[in-house]
Amino acid sequence: MLTEIRKPYLPATPIDEDALRITKMETVIPEDVFPGLLLLRVHTTEGIVGHGETYYCPHAVAAMVHDWMARRLLGADALAIESHWRFLYERAANFGARGAELRAISAIDLALWDILGQVCNQPIYRLLGGPVRDRIPVYNSCGNPTYGIKANGDQGWPGYGSLGEPGPLSDSFNFFHDPAALAQDLLESGYSAMKVWPFDAAAHQHGGMRISREDVERAITPLRKIREAFGTRMEFMIDGHAFFLLPAALRIADGLRDLNPLWLEDILKMDNLETLADFRRQSRLPISASEMLLARPDFAELLQKHAADYVMIDPTWVGGISETARIAHLAQAHNIPVTMHDCTGPLTLYAGLHVNAAVATCCYQETVRAHIHTVYPRLIDKQIEVRDGFVDIPRGAGLGVTLNPDLFDTRSTTYRSSEWEVRSRDDAGTDEKRQYGRSGRGRVTR
Repeated sequence: MLTEIRKPYLPATPIDEDALRITKMETVIPEDVFPGLLLLRVHTTEGIVGHGETYYCPHAVAAMVHDWMARRLLGADALAIESHWRFLYERAANFGARGAELRAISAIDLALWDILGQVCNQPIYRLLGGPVRDRIPVYNSCGNPTYGIKANGDQGWPGYGSLGEPGPLSDSFNFFHDPAALAQDLLESGYSAMKVWPFDAAAHQHGGMRISREDVERAITPLRKIREAFGTRMEFMIDGHAFFLLPAALRIADGLRDLNPLWLEDILKMDNLETLADFRRQSRLPISASEMLLARPDFAELLQKHAADYVMIDPTWVGGISETARIAHLAQAHNIPVTMHDCTGPLTLYAGLHVNAAVATCCYQETVRAHIHTVYPRLIDKQIEVRDGFVDIPRGAGLGVTLNPDLFDTRSTTYRSSEWEVRSRDDAGTDEKRQYGRSGRGRVTR
């Protein structure tokens, strides 16, 4: 005789009748500010609003949020973070848990942690176990104010950012044209580490199958000038944007070895971790991998294959704060330090700061000062300050930062909302309340 199951596994229905419920989910794409970014607000019955974001293919992510995930979340317990995460992940995994699905889960997870922090009146890092440090070491990724952002009507392609134009924050341009002055400026601004991608031009011209010694020498000349001027005062990391195959990657490593970079990142694609492990052994340089891995099983395999010396995580790509913390602890079990990625949005940066604050083996937070000083102030209500190579841990409840409400303009063609309705329906002879989501594009649904 079958026993009636009254509560399903990972229930969406709140356990407590007076639970804080999700009433509305809003998304918008700030096309005139950061067109690859999706911004999210999650509203609750008590008026508490959680904020989230993710980067890349924002229209696809918005469709996942409203057309699929809102069915689970509207009317559900806003504080059942793990239940929602696991349910959405398991359902997405049936079709391959990558891409837009995981990015949508990431944005939602940030917003739910933000709500929990506000309910508890505590920063998120306290809910993760409390702070292990009072400030976070950061480095500067040498982009420019238009890096990853639409310029002259062209959004460009990932990994194909332009050098930009001359200017005080055009670090990608200045790295090639006056590297010593750039390093001096960064040191005076409090940075003691910088990340650059000097080999992109060769890859754009020839592909990643090969690279000439002349191209290698041309790319590392700015790094030599920085070493000559400042010795080891400035650490540097090398990002290859995953352009190169193994022989070219080994030639690049050979050219860099005497310059002692802190790590090599994404010189190879992350689609074959056996080859990455081989590259690590042959290169004899520290390897960072990488925000291009988008799920915990990927990072588990990376660690099992001894393919990296640093694990880098993007909180709004891997599944939010929940999954970022789990991956960080997984790396800790392998005695591998963790760094947080951000070239993708201000809430990504804040999420990374919270995990950095709570996990002892986190060692760096990526920043892009060109974004911090130009783009991020248009998106959030706080200014991020770097002092002596560090950022203070966030203060305030939840994320400790709020998205600019003016961005959620209901007249925008990229604005969408889904809202909670309660209807009565006769189901197997009983009259129950069920939750339905309504979704609108470019308007508010009532």
